[in-house]
Amino acid sequence: MTEPSITSGEQTHSGFVAIVGKPNVGKSTLLNAFLGTKVAPTSPRPQTTRRGVRGIHTSGDRQIVFVDTPGLHKPKDALGKYMNHEVHSALADVDAVVWVVDLRHPPTDEDQLVARQVRELPKPLFLVGNKTDAAKYPDEAMKLYRALLEGRDADLSDTMLSAQNNPNAVATLREQLLEILPESPFFFPVGPASDQSREQWAAEIIREEAMKKLRDELPYAVATRVNRWTEREDGLQRIEGEIVVEKNAHKGMVIGSGGKQLREIGQAARKQLEVFLDRKVYLGLEVIVIPGWREDVEALRELGYE
Repeated sequence: MTEPSITSGEQTHSGFVAIVGKPNVGKSTLLNAFLGTKVAPTSPRPQTTRRGVRGIHTSGDRQIVFVDTPGLHKPKDALGKYMNHEVHSALADVDAVVWVVDLRHPPTDEDQLVARQVRELPKPLFLVGNKTDAAKYPDEAMKLYRALLEGRDADLSDTMLSAQNNPNAVATLREQLLEILPESPFFFPVGPASDQSREQWAAEIIREEAMKKLRDELPYAVATRVNRWTEREDGLQRIEGEIVVEKNAHKGMVIGSGGKQLREIGQAARKQLEVFLDRKVYLGLEVIVIPGWREDVEALRELGYE
């Protein structure tokens, strides 16, 4: 497919759109659906997203830079504070906001926390009721979420959809966002779907699979990073990464009996990487311990949370 091109001197429209909401409402799923490819990790567990991932969609003379934010919540550690800071930073300088809510449930205290953040923003706000396919009373739930925005003066629109199963509704919402972009040069070159490095992207794929496999609170004590990525002449991608945990006891849990757990995480991540890269992948994983990394500002910085 030929990429859209811009003739020199042609007026372009570009802007940033923040995707916000409490944990586990489908923000990353919606971002991936907007882009038609996977740039953000998804899992059934809350707080899978930890940093503001930027996804880039270019159509003709218009470019949206989506910012997928962590779920806004009451932080318990330095990592949680960093995640909330990512949300506040994203809202400070955007052209529109998409607030995603889960229509399977009425609003919670965390939803009210998000509502307070977005209600007075002088930017267009799109309230997106997600997971309609699994909701028993979506219309009633949507009314309760709208009520949290009573008194808002700036532009407000709403829609109900399933980010995972309604591609036409997602495309319609994306077109509405394209239409409101201000005149501006493009912020990113045409082509890439994200501003992440390939190493950051691969590390998030690995962490996603680890979160799916690990039980209880352990997934939240896990970080990942890719230290080396080389390509052989035959096209094989050799990726070497680390799974970081806080305690020696956690290390054994991630590795599992006879290394079974770590192999399963690696196999699942490798399959994802091969699908998206369309290349054979060798994925080598090592588990290391950084004591109390979620409360260690320097460790957070080294792991990319800065």
